[in-house]
Amino acid sequence: MSDEQDPKKKSSRYDPSRRKFLKGVGVAGAGAALADHFISPDKTVAASESVTTGEPIAGTVNIALDVNGAKRTVTVETRTTLLNALRNNLEPAVTGPKLVCDMGSCGACTVLMDGKNVYSCLVLAVDAVGKKLTTVEGFGSPEKMSAVQSAFVEHDGLMCGFCTPGFVTTISAYLKKNPNPSLDEVREACKGNFCRCGTYPRVFEAALAAAKAGVSV
Repeated sequence: MSDEQDPKKKSSRYDPSRRKFLKGVGVAGAGAALADHFISPDKTVAASESVTTGEPIAGTVNIALDVNGAKRTVTVETRTTLLNALRNNLEPAVTGPKLVCDMGSCGACTVLMDGKNVYSCLVLAVDAVGKKLTTVEGFGSPEKMSAVQSAFVEHDGLMCGFCTPGFVTTISAYLKKNPNPSLDEVREACKGNFCRCGTYPRVFEAALAAAKAGVSV
């Protein structure tokens, strides 16, 4: 059984894990971890009373997120995921990361958090405070695409497009760490991203072409 299939093997690629995410939801629900930084004293007291009585906790908090180099203020529930905050709470919305599986298995919602790949559907928005977030929009624009984005267009590395932002984000981050990868290394780097259209060969070609171009990603 490979490491990918063995449930006893702990993945080092994505953090927070599903377990950490679920624990985070519990902490957010209790309100304790957020009391000092996000919740007013009145709300903190109400949260403590709710935990004692077993009543559900409701309410929103105002947080600031660093998204693609810009400070963005947003109001969210403490249970809101980073993906939903980006797509549904921010104005204007950041829609590059896609909501597909919503369970951390497809990679369509991949973003960079302090330079590390994370599934934004498994990260609470409040846990992203103080982190530098980069989405696919942060790598380039239609008028001025990055090396990876250009390579995806040139090598037809997309079909339906739902998985493309995740692949571009993953590959862009990987080429910063390994600017001259082999095909096998690119495949390994992309193992957390799933393409239902089966465009993997073109995706890998695009990654290798971007690396060969030697252009900053």
